[in-house]
Amino acid sequence: MAYTATNKMFPANHKTVFVLDHTPYFGISCESTIEFDFQKGRNTFIPIQPIHKSLWTCSVESAIEYCRIVWDLFPSGKLVKFIVSDSTSHSLNTWSHLQQNTNNIMNGLALIGTPPSPPQIRSPRSSGDFTVLHGLRSAVEALNESTDIQQEKINEESGVKVINRGRIICITSARDNESMKRLEEIMLGILEGQNETANNSESLIPIDHCHLVILNTFPINVESQVSSHGPKILSPNLTTEVHPVKATQISTKLSSLILQHYDLGSTTVTGIPMKEEQNASSSANYDVEIFHSSDAHATILKGTTSCDATTIKTVKEGFEYETVTLKWCTPRGCSAAELQNCTKMHRITPVDVNSRPSLCLINFLLNGRSVMLEMLRKTGGKMTSHLLAAHGGEIFIHTLCTARSVLEDPPSISEGCGGRVTDYRIPDFGLFIQQNKLLSVKSNYGAQLHPVQRMKSRLSRHTKYWPLTISSTLIFNLKGSLEPLPKLITKEKLFDEEVNQCKQVIYNLLTQETKHEPLNLPNIGQRGSKGGQKREEQYKLMWNELETLIKNNLHSENHRTIYKVLIECHKFNLDGDEKMEVDQNLEQRVSVIRATTDSPMSPPPLTTISANLTRQPNLKSGTKSLLDIYMEKEKCKSRPEFAGILNSDGPVTKLYSNLKTDDWAPREGSGIQVE
Repeated sequence: MAYTATNKMFPANHKTVFVLDHTPYFGISCESTIEFDFQKGRNTFIPIQPIHKSLWTCSVESAIEYCRIVWDLFPSGKLVKFIVSDSTSHSLNTWSHLQQNTNNIMNGLALIGTPPSPPQIRSPRSSGDFTVLHGLRSAVEALNESTDIQQEKINEESGVKVINRGRIICITSARDNESMKRLEEIMLGILEGQNETANNSESLIPIDHCHLVILNTFPINVESQVSSHGPKILSPNLTTEVHPVKATQISTKLSSLILQHYDLGSTTVTGIPMKEEQNASSSANYDVEIFHSSDAHATILKGTTSCDATTIKTVKEGFEYETVTLKWCTPRGCSAAELQNCTKMHRITPVDVNSRPSLCLINFLLNGRSVMLEMLRKTGGKMTSHLLAAHGGEIFIHTLCTARSVLEDPPSISEGCGGRVTDYRIPDFGLFIQQNKLLSVKSNYGAQLHPVQRMKSRLSRHTKYWPLTISSTLIFNLKGSLEPLPKLITKEKLFDEEVNQCKQVIYNLLTQETKHEPLNLPNIGQRGSKGGQKREEQYKLMWNELETLIKNNLHSENHRTIYKVLIECHKFNLDGDEKMEVDQNLEQRVSVIRATTDSPMSPPPLTTISANLTRQPNLKSGTKSLLDIYMEKEKCKSRPEFAGILNSDGPVTKLYSNLKTDDWAPREGSGIQVE
């Protein structure tokens, strides 16, 4: 029991050692120019040479910012030690709580100074005795030292082993993968040797596990020859990971790593109204990102609240981690009369501590004001989920209780006091419970399956598709039209008679759709649409939901037969195999539709209509237009051929061929007299 307790008390982030490479190579420029803003009052200025940060400056700034975040969020219990490595190792602080602050580290770095610059460096790493291995050895020795908290535990419970774990973050630069691999192997040898020494010492404690994180840095105009790899277990006591990163991106990488190392979360407070720095009469909205324990978002991210909140969690641009965006709400005083019902409280720290928006937000909170944070909801509106407030000079984020309070009376489901609670399928759920009651049975099962396993299988079949609310389903609201298909389809085996009953339900629905009959739905506001849905849309949703129900209950060959009948009677977006099978059964599908829709009052089948008509009838309704009827009648009439065509010798016929002949005379009975 004591062993387990100590294991929890001292995680890997209890002791962290930063090893900074101080060799001459880190004195070179990172090749990233620093921009300057000049005063607009002077039209002329003397141009200056471009200024660049060195690899050493980028490493120091990033490591100090890492420590600032740790010490802001964890005033005690999370210790960081700095070691600088050049021709020897330099320890800048100890595990003492008094030396865990940025001022002490900055003073030590000032005494160390910039990396030495020899007159000529023939190779980036050819620097004599300058190596990062001195610092790695000192880092392992530092992890063998017990902290004040560990020593108290050892003194309180003598004879109980303290689980000693730690992390080493090394910022260095290796030539290639072979050099990096050699560095990891040397680190393993150092760790094993120091553990042997600690086992024979009374003042040192062996390292149970060390997590080595190597940041291989280089200027921005250089391509890295070192490949990255995630956590790799070299031995039960050592895990290593390597991250090649440009010098200007060290802080970005450490921001992502610190969230993993200390289980932190990121929140971006958006829409903060703030007066413009140049024009105090105008204001603009700004965003401020803060770090805190990831537990502050556990409730809303896991969806355990009573609301349907949309958690806006996106990857931050240019970074590798996600941030939750919450909107600024109208601030108010944080008095005892306005205390909020909160479930958790955690310290916060701004990510960009020197930015003007961060300073304004921190000063605003330290002056005794509180800020409510809102989260958007799916159904519209907003929900207050968090509160920012200061207590005793420290700022905390409070996770507000968004669920129904335990002090309130529970809502009456039958009377509808709970609002949307009345949407649940309570009668159906009660029937479901009645159909799945557990009864005591004899202990002799023989070759049969155990009753518990049989019941689990039954529950699994019955809940393959079971909508919880009335408004999220159509087929379970059409009991008169679909019974007994939903009840039969969940059975383990189906008889032929039951298969025919299910087929008949599908045929009846198809006939109902063909006759344009509306679905007999209760007035429940299906799926949130205002004013209901059109008949075509309702049938489309009904067919899709019916296909989902049957497809999730393909327990036997008879179940698959019912599914094939449904697919043959209605088109769905199918996979390749199902689509091929439907194509093979197209003729059967046509016959099924005709057999279920033909009646004495039905129009003639579409196949009887001639294909050479100039215009086809309306295929949807099966009726003929007036033009179609007229064309059919005209085609049936017998008309004598033109006499001129019959007597002509060719395709051209001359009209009135006897007009100028001498024997021309009027036709009999014409009434014309010739003198």
